[in-house]
Amino acid sequence: MDPRRFATQTEMLGRIAAALERLAPPPPAAPDLAAADGFVWDPAPGGGSLLAVPRISRVAIGLLHGIERQKRILLDNTLRFAQGLPANNAMLWGARGMGKSSLVKAAHAAANAEHPHSLALIEIHREDIGTLPDLLRLLREQVRRCLIFCDDLSFEREDGDYKALKSVLDGGIEGRPENVLFYATSNRRHLMPRDMIENERSSAINPSEGTEEKVSLSDRFGLWIGFHNCDQDTFFAMIEGYAGAFGLGVALERLHAEAIEWSVTRGSRSGRVAWQFIQDLAGRLGMTLPGGD
Repeated sequence: MDPRRFATQTEMLGRIAAALERLAPPPPAAPDLAAADGFVWDPAPGGGSLLAVPRISRVAIGLLHGIERQKRILLDNTLRFAQGLPANNAMLWGARGMGKSSLVKAAHAAANAEHPHSLALIEIHREDIGTLPDLLRLLREQVRRCLIFCDDLSFEREDGDYKALKSVLDGGIEGRPENVLFYATSNRRHLMPRDMIENERSSAINPSEGTEEKVSLSDRFGLWIGFHNCDQDTFFAMIEGYAGAFGLGVALERLHAEAIEWSVTRGSRSGRVAWQFIQDLAGRLGMTLPGGD
């Protein structure tokens, strides 16, 4: 080959390579996990980033009533993880409004109170679950331990996001980073609609195998914590706990009567309904409620 032609081609290839480098997005910067205790995952094209949350909206763990067993299990697991000990991914499933997401945030706060700045809480939205492997790659080399939290997780079908989460929980070829734990809440015990599981059972060549495949995702969580509708005594305990903590100063008989009326108009009793009643009562009394801490 003519040396001059070879040199020209080499120069041209170098220019092309330089142009491609300029067009390519820069690699994602390492996150500063010391900037806050809470973050939201933003899977922007070209890398994704963690958006710091200066103040996490939460309720103190002592104000969560009616879920004592659930509190103990999740807090023990979270404290072990904060200390660098083995811990399990956890799924909190069951009745709406019974404190599933509140407990995750409260357990995170309690662990950081006992072991300061040990854990970062990172929220990932349901629609971004498919980018979870990208988030894990970003966190893999970090020193700070991280709780990844997805609220109201469920799947309408076995889509790509379902398979991505399944792979992450299994660890895949890379393995789940030792500094990462995954917590999720769901109203569905197996993360999928019952009719989807039943359809699989009725149409599959081997019904048992088809059903097992559909419920296998939830089985990959080491902790499976159920939440159930509360009775009236538990509902009263929630109301009394909030009223006492915030110094509302309402007579017990009146408090119970108004709480019953509120729950009847809402058609349910739950921690969420109790909190909404307390907000209404405080407003009628002309009192302000402190923010979560």
